[in-house]
Amino acid sequence: MNVLDWIEAMFEHYGYLVLLLGLPVDFIALPLPPGQTTLTFTGFLAYKGSLNLLLAFLAGCLGTIIGVTTTYLIGYKLGAPLVHRYGKWFFLKPSHLEKTKQQYNKYGNKLLLISFFVPGVRQFYCYFVGIIRVPYRTFALYAYPGAVLWVSAFVGIGYIFGEQWQLVIVWVEKYLFYFFSGLGAILLVFLYLKWRKWRLKGLATKKEIG
Repeated sequence: MNVLDWIEAMFEHYGYLVLLLGLPVDFIALPLPPGQTTLTFTGFLAYKGSLNLLLAFLAGCLGTIIGVTTTYLIGYKLGAPLVHRYGKWFFLKPSHLEKTKQQYNKYGNKLLLISFFVPGVRQFYCYFVGIIRVPYRTFALYAYPGAVLWVSAFVGIGYIFGEQWQLVIVWVEKYLFYFFSGLGAILLVFLYLKWRKWRLKGLATKKEIG
């Protein structure tokens, strides 16, 4: 059984809990399988009709937010000794911390917004911002929109490109952030329009009953 068959089997048995529980594990630095693979395949399953797109999107966002918040709090509570004493248990190395520090010095809090799309940074950045005591409100202001954008982008690839998603994802890695930003925005607009249509239909039904 390959990874994709395994993910699909997990969805069949546990439904959206795969996203609620699996994505936090990805951010604790145990990307088995990688979060972007799970999200993209989730979009593909929604394309096939096996999953509800809106519910999958919401579960993905919530799972990601749980993951980044957990790693932030671990870093905030335990500080730098987390990496030096316990890093091996989380696949964290001092070199990872140093690399993330260099990125933070260059981009500041804005990197929280885009760190999801930076290879080798996503699993470690929220630990780091917790270690350096970035205030929670600042963390949430940048990290949570980044989480929604990340989920939107990868779910969008699977849903929009359907059977071709594996070919597309190889190509877009060359233009990772720009492509995903645009795709994520498109998916958010699509979800809003779908929600708005559902809401208007509900209001119309209420008027008919009234």
